[in-house]
Amino acid sequence: MSDKSNTARVQRPSLSSNMRSSSYLQEHQQYRSPTKPEGHYGIDTVVEDMNATSIATSPTPIVPPKGVARFKGIPSPEHPPTIVESGLSHELSHPNCTPAPGTRSDKLVATLYYKSSAPRISNAIPSPQQASSPAGSQSPKGRASESEIPGNMAPTSSLDTFPLEPPTAEPEPLDHLYGSYISPMCITSFLHLMSSFPLPPGASDLNSAHRCLKLDQTPDHHPLVVELTLSPGPSLDYLPLADLRKHELIYRFEREWNVDVALRSDTLFRRYPRLVVFDMDSTLITQEVIDLLAATIKDPPDLAARVADITHRAMLGELEFDSAFRERVKLLTGLPGTLFNDLRPVLDVTNGVRPLLRALKRLGVKTAVLSGGFLPLTSWLAGELGIDYAHANEVVIDEATGRLTGEVKGRIVGAERKRELLMEIAAKEGIPLDQVVAVGDGANDLLMMGVAGLGVAWNAKPRVQMEASARLNGDSLLDLLYLFGFNDEEIAQLTQ
Repeated sequence: MSDKSNTARVQRPSLSSNMRSSSYLQEHQQYRSPTKPEGHYGIDTVVEDMNATSIATSPTPIVPPKGVARFKGIPSPEHPPTIVESGLSHELSHPNCTPAPGTRSDKLVATLYYKSSAPRISNAIPSPQQASSPAGSQSPKGRASESEIPGNMAPTSSLDTFPLEPPTAEPEPLDHLYGSYISPMCITSFLHLMSSFPLPPGASDLNSAHRCLKLDQTPDHHPLVVELTLSPGPSLDYLPLADLRKHELIYRFEREWNVDVALRSDTLFRRYPRLVVFDMDSTLITQEVIDLLAATIKDPPDLAARVADITHRAMLGELEFDSAFRERVKLLTGLPGTLFNDLRPVLDVTNGVRPLLRALKRLGVKTAVLSGGFLPLTSWLAGELGIDYAHANEVVIDEATGRLTGEVKGRIVGAERKRELLMEIAAKEGIPLDQVVAVGDGANDLLMMGVAGLGVAWNAKPRVQMEASARLNGDSLLDLLYLFGFNDEEIAQLTQ
């Protein structure tokens, strides 16, 4: 008797009190049989907090909740049917589906790059005491001396020349407040900006979807590159895409959030380039070859500085490239022709170039390098990197002395010639220009970037940044693949 009373029967443990069936496997399998209780009324059933036993044993049909329409095969544009079941919430709307027959989609893709390698500082102006160099040191009478006043405190010390209005201040960097990445507030701000532009005729709502293409290495994995698809994009009749890219609101947004924004129409060719053309100096490599050559000349001692100055002004577009190149080559007269071979180990290939070219080759994309530099080095580098086409300038070497004469053979590979070569290569390969991408950094790259389907300014001069279709200011040229819609997982597969 006492033994029986002390050993109460233990009830069999239950997996879940909210299960709709007695089978754990049947409850959690991804696919369920379409068999439903009698009276089931369609795909838009709303099932919330329903007891499993009442579903299994109730002889009466389930009555749809008020306000939920029966599914009739075509979702209503005003009230799309909604499925809410076991944590699933899905709306049957169609902003990203194929357009109706006789219409076309006007989607716009915006790729947002957070510039993590170039953080902006706050616009807060330090006090003169904060700006003084030695701690606690002050000029006589307890005031900061004139040399201790920061340069941005006042433009002049004369009241006669003091400006009547303060200079326009840069927008305060908002990534300091909301996170050094593409934050939800950053995306919200961008969508609000884009909603201020008129939509195409007949469109009433702006739909958007986003994809995170690159994440940082923090435990929270914040996005650094985000692709936003806007459907529809702003009316091209009101503002063409080329003008939208240069709009003041876009520029201000980039400055506020420390991002680069690349805007492209969402076409088939956006995702499938077939030819990518690169500049060489300061693009495929980090240096300017002609500056490397000049640096080897010690007499006169200022030659390297003079050549570098001409190079800089030519890249800014201040000098006509062809004449500037001839002038610089003239300064190299007397250098040994073997110097090009000596410079091979010195060339510093830009970060991300090698994996980028591997990825493009696996995708079947043709590549070319069109350089305003020298053919011996350009051809060698193209062979090292596996680039299909290489064009550059040929310098004249005296056969008797083996030294540079200061002359250039044939046409200079400047802006016009680069454009011609790009079009010749595309025609030879049977590739439409819409599927050509051109990447460069200088003013002599603008013409080839303009004729290509996509022109990308890589850490470029200000004028090139403004004129190009897209701009990248990161530390790896592999970032180019994000413009085609690839994410980090896919890029890893392409570059392995």
